Amino acid sequence: MRLALAPINPTVGDLAGNARLIAAAADQARAARADVLVCPELALTGYPPKDLLLQQGFLEAAVATATEVAKSASHNLTLIFGTPWPSNPHQPSAMVQHNTLIAARDGAIVAHYHKRLLPTYDVFDEDRYFTPGVHAVLIDVPVRPSGGTPRAVRVGLSVCEDLWYGRDAGFSQRYAGAEDPVDALCTPRHGEPRCMLIVNPSASPFVLGKAKLQEEILRHHAARHGVFVAAVNQLGANDELIFDGAATVVAPGGRVLATNERFAGGMLVTDLPDEQVAAEPGMRQVAAKPASALPSPETAAELFSALVTGIRDYAGKTGFKTAVLGLSGGIDSAVCAVLAAAALGPGNVHGISMPSRYSSEGSKTDASELAANLGMPYETIAIEESFGALLAALGPLLAGTKPDVTEENLQSRIRGTLLMGLSNKFNHLLLTTGNKSELAVGYCTLYGDMNGGLAVLSDVTKQHVYSLARWMNANRGKLGIASVAAGPIPEASITKPPSAELRPDQKDQDSLPPYEVLDEIISRYVEQRQAASTIVAETGFDAAVVAKMVRLIDLAEYKRKQAPIGLKVTTVAFGSGRRMPIAQRWRSR
Repeated sequence: MRLALAPINPTVGDLAGNARLIAAAADQARAARADVLVCPELALTGYPPKDLLLQQGFLEAAVATATEVAKSASHNLTLIFGTPWPSNPHQPSAMVQHNTLIAARDGAIVAHYHKRLLPTYDVFDEDRYFTPGVHAVLIDVPVRPSGGTPRAVRVGLSVCEDLWYGRDAGFSQRYAGAEDPVDALCTPRHGEPRCMLIVNPSASPFVLGKAKLQEEILRHHAARHGVFVAAVNQLGANDELIFDGAATVVAPGGRVLATNERFAGGMLVTDLPDEQVAAEPGMRQVAAKPASALPSPETAAELFSALVTGIRDYAGKTGFKTAVLGLSGGIDSAVCAVLAAAALGPGNVHGISMPSRYSSEGSKTDASELAANLGMPYETIAIEESFGALLAALGPLLAGTKPDVTEENLQSRIRGTLLMGLSNKFNHLLLTTGNKSELAVGYCTLYGDMNGGLAVLSDVTKQHVYSLARWMNANRGKLGIASVAAGPIPEASITKPPSAELRPDQKDQDSLPPYEVLDEIISRYVEQRQAASTIVAETGFDAAVVAKMVRLIDLAEYKRKQAPIGLKVTTVAFGSGRRMPIAQRWRSR
């Protein structure tokens, strides 16, 4: 069998556009003389379609488009792709629907498979929209060899979670007692031929470190059941979620037979050979929960590709061609600028320096040097006059009070207002540059530096920001920015102590622990949901420091509810997957 896996990049809701992507992949698969083409989960609608699935007319349109794709794109090819599908196709408005795979061949639909395990945790909410399937579905795929007798290969259909079973995200307990869909595919029934290949289209969001776990799961299933396993993931980004477009084929013994370059796109075509069915020695079940990824060159390269994809697709799919961001001379805005230049082209990213009375000369020259290194448009708008005017206006009401965060926040809000003005006037996407460490503890200003349409680093801790910066400077040839002749980020932006520069001699560590301590607390409290006492017991950190940081994380919830959408790269981001109340009195102990 010649197998083709197409990690297409659909846009949510663009049924006609996504249908064209599937049809183009089918043309490419036929040109490669593939017997079967597999496209991602819900490829026709894009993932996740969310409440579009509840919108009048959407399901009917999806059914009509899917039927036409099956009819027109499956000539001389078994085509498998994902779409929502009603339980009664003659009454799609009944709204009982499934997350479905359609298998089509030579213009006819030969099978429907309804996803059996529906994730409803983190960013997933499939129980809200879909009814789970109850039956295993296998199809016979005709193979047209160049010589010899034509034959058929029995293929088992599965969708994403059916294969992962929540193990890649630490939620396998959710399916305790449920029939394993993989077991159902691989158990011979009524004398029928056994399954030889399991295909698994998915729309599995990117998370640092998850790819290795998913590969282990694929190898485990292949070795345990003695079958080929082929998985293909959606490519690109939709809103906060990023998808790596991974395509992998594993042989029955657990050996990885073929794989593609993640985030690069491109169809993976491979021939399935005769393979001895034998498990590899030491093949084991995967860990229940992914470990936190530590900064490393490999992690930084992966993170760079993910964030560039997130910016490029968010801008492209929402209609933005250019971006604007504030350049402070600090590490966060520098990393954001490089990411945006890689995603949109440096000529389409506008950097704005907005110095105040507290801005150091070094910060101003670092911002200017960064812009010059990238070849991006750069302007300076001093805020001293505006700041003075606001202080004068408030003066009578603030008389007798000491300067505090009020005056600091005024500076941030002036900058946010200026950037929003440029965004409005020139239709730039305003990129918010704050990192996860700051957002966690509330070291950010509502209606100031939190202004924007996309928060690029909101799920990237300060340590990972530094790791990214060092990787960028060491790997300029991998940035995809032709104008960069050397490491783009000024060394001073990396080595100087981080500061918001909103008061004299201000440093982040005046009121925060070192970032290696803060980031570990955030990882444990937010991502692993540990109690403060557990964090203290397992790390040896000072109990008062842990308690203070946990308290700050809780208090900053109201800010995060008003923050721009942010790109998700960890197991728990400050987005739709974390739903904490604002007005609450639980205190971690």
